[in-house]
Amino acid sequence: MSKSSFLTPSRRAFLAGSAALIGTPALATTEEAAEYDPLRPPPEPEPPVRRNISSFRSLSWKPYFSSLRNGAILVDTRSRALHYWSEDHTTYKLYPSSVPLTDEMTRRGRTSVIRKVVGPSWAPTPSMKKRNPEWPDFIPPGPDNPLGTHALYLSWKYYRIHGTHDTRKIGRRSSNGCIGLYNEHISELFGFAKVGTQVLLI
Repeated sequence: MSKSSFLTPSRRAFLAGSAALIGTPALATTEEAAEYDPLRPPPEPEPPVRRNISSFRSLSWKPYFSSLRNGAILVDTRSRALHYWSEDHTTYKLYPSSVPLTDEMTRRGRTSVIRKVVGPSWAPTPSMKKRNPEWPDFIPPGPDNPLGTHALYLSWKYYRIHGTHDTRKIGRRSSNGCIGLYNEHISELFGFAKVGTQVLLI
């Protein structure tokens, strides 16, 4: 029996109607962001993304961090790129990312990795559930999970750096606040980052 045979009608409706959320690194980040309806398309659809990682500019960590203690992650929401530097200065990585849909939903500043999860689960916030009572209360790890294969939980509530199973979202403004990477990239970053790694969003 196929996996889909076990889906309840409400779960089927959720999965069919919320591709924008499931494929998006999207979690409500503030009460204002929680009011955004993830089922609606962005107000101004962007043209197809033609650039790739080769078009991003390498950066030095020094303008952004006083040291590389515990390693450092810089998320540039303008270029839609995530930079990582290791504590021992031997590793530098540059990954294309998805970023929040609007400036209002974008939080900037300093935080840190407080938890690392392989195969993260997902649950809607109370605001999401209130607006969409048919949504499941919980989605376990797997291809339907909006957090992809790995997640780095930040000290800001509801904020994550995580993977996505929908690669169309990378390089776009497509989330409710989180930063999304290709699954293969979050897997690599997950191996480099540690609890305590510095994170700066600009």
